[in-house]
Amino acid sequence: QVQLVESGGGLVQAGGSLELSCVASGSIFTISTMAWYRQAPGKQRELVATITSGGVTNYVDSVKGRFTISRDNAKKMGYLQMKNLEPEDTAVYYCNAGIRRSRSTSFAPYWGQGIQVTVSS
Repeated sequence: QVQLVESGGGLVQAGGSLELSCVASGSIFTISTMAWYRQAPGKQRELVATITSGGVTNYVDSVKGRFTISRDNAKKMGYLQMKNLEPEDTAVYYCNAGIRRSRSTSFAPYWGQGIQVTVSS
């Protein structure tokens, strides 16, 4: 069994900061790309940022310069540092990771349960 659990969400005023964390647990051989998605009410889920196992990062244009994705491979953790938050960043944020459970299995996508981030104006 593999689980991704997010933490660190909450309510913050515009201009404030939050850091989301995601920890992977269970039967894990290796983790490839980790990502953060978000879904605002009435909108489709949106890819926010990705980071490869080697540390290469990508961001959606709307968060470039404000959000930083990182990971700790030894701890099986991913992070999303969010600064200068805007009301438009309000959404449920989801951690996603490509995980291989053993040497003989393929990578499969896993999702966290999601965590609410609310930015007040």
